[in-house]
Amino acid sequence: MAFFRKNIGKGQQAVRIGIGVGVALLAYSFLNGWLALLVGVSSLSFALTGIVGYCPACAVAGVHDRSKP
Repeated sequence: MAFFRKNIGKGQQAVRIGIGVGVALLAYSFLNGWLALLVGVSSLSFALTGIVGYCPACAVAGVHDRSKP
């Protein structure tokens, strides 16, 4: 068992993965140097929250998946 509970739903997970990977691809395509690396890594970490299903910022704010009782 993981040390966290999933706090985002399946739809939000799919959106986070899509946006994160898409922005990373755009960053590596159109930006150069450190800026490409910074934007790419941060967007991939955003996609990782979708893959895992846990958002630390949502947990701090008290937001939970509303589809679960």
